[in-house]
Amino acid sequence: MKNKFMNKIAYLQCPTGISGDMCLGALVSLGVPVEYLIEKLNGLGIEQEYQLWAEFVQRQSQQGTKVHVNLVDHHHHHDHEHHHHHERHLLDIEEMILQGKLPVRAEVWSLAVFRRLAVAEGAVHGIAPEKVHFHEVGAVDAIVDIVGTCLGLDWLGIDSNQEGLPLLYCSAFPTGGGTVHAAHGRMAVPVPAVLKLWEMRGCPVYSNGIDRELVTPTGAAIATTLVQDFGSPPPMTIKQVGLGAGSLDLPIPNILRLWYGENESLQTDNSDLGAYSPNLETITVLETQIDDLNPQVFGYVFEALFAVGAVDVFTQPIGMKKSRPGILLTIICHPNKVASCEAVLFRETSTLGIRRTTQERSILQREIQKVETIYGTISVKVAWTGKATEKVITNVQPEYEDCAELARQNNISWREIHRLALESWHN
Repeated sequence: MKNKFMNKIAYLQCPTGISGDMCLGALVSLGVPVEYLIEKLNGLGIEQEYQLWAEFVQRQSQQGTKVHVNLVDHHHHHDHEHHHHHERHLLDIEEMILQGKLPVRAEVWSLAVFRRLAVAEGAVHGIAPEKVHFHEVGAVDAIVDIVGTCLGLDWLGIDSNQEGLPLLYCSAFPTGGGTVHAAHGRMAVPVPAVLKLWEMRGCPVYSNGIDRELVTPTGAAIATTLVQDFGSPPPMTIKQVGLGAGSLDLPIPNILRLWYGENESLQTDNSDLGAYSPNLETITVLETQIDDLNPQVFGYVFEALFAVGAVDVFTQPIGMKKSRPGILLTIICHPNKVASCEAVLFRETSTLGIRRTTQERSILQREIQKVETIYGTISVKVAWTGKATEKVITNVQPEYEDCAELARQNNISWREIHRLALESWHN
């Protein structure tokens, strides 16, 4: 029996978008102490440049936590320092983070977020990521938001996946609209860096009809770097919800909701795989029953369905109305193949309606290996459980077609070829 092993995971629900300070607000709302954030951030050598504080605010009569990052301007005292502080390039920021004695995960995550933000900004302006400078106020603001968020996620003890990213999920993003003032004049929303970040990750977006800037570059960089998957919430038990307020007042409460909770890992205790490990996937099951079709059609329908990407197709004999014998046709396919499978069914059969359900299936990791027999080469499907380091082979299957081909050519039984392929694989 596998031990139940609970993962701490989190889901960002962003009905009004996401910004760095909203992330901080949601984390402080979940109990991350402001003093802890300040203490760790000051290790970066910026304590003279900002003040961080939190308060409860109302957004459309709902209460959320607003974190303020106030920048202290020493412009009139130290002119030369001012310049030094305010032109920070990616490498300066990376250097600060590396020198900052941050918790390991917070350091790794912060570097990854800044790197992605610089890659996106660079792509927008057509320059190398290293050439991007984080303007004026932007630099300290972005450092506090990004490093602070990574510190908070680490403090909450969100578990990591194999790649070392937090088990963090996120809803689709509202696009926002209108224009905003920026260093280079007015820009259309979403601003170019945000669009680039969405494009880099292939993010799902939708319009909620609010024409304001809803997703900021910092918020987008945090989410597109640290989030495992976008869309619906993963299966989880909610323990606590953090509410981070944004600055704008919008038609719906401008609050980022961070759901914090647990889900069951399917792995054994010693495994460090996340709960969304590669061996759980979503598939769609299509079903229709048919009682007025020449049975010869089914062979053709099967082929046509496999040709457009069905994972499996099968039929069952059923009794239908007026005691007619009928066939229940079931197709299993990935969600992105539903349209093409249904097109085949509507074109090739007499069905008037197709039911669909979405299910999860756990799958073994698998690969095709080639083996040599005295009659020729055969592909063998090998499936295993566990991590790459300690694979447990659970299934070895020579490919039917390869065996059939060699059996026909050599006038030997299919079973004999199949046996030789297995024998050859085991040796």
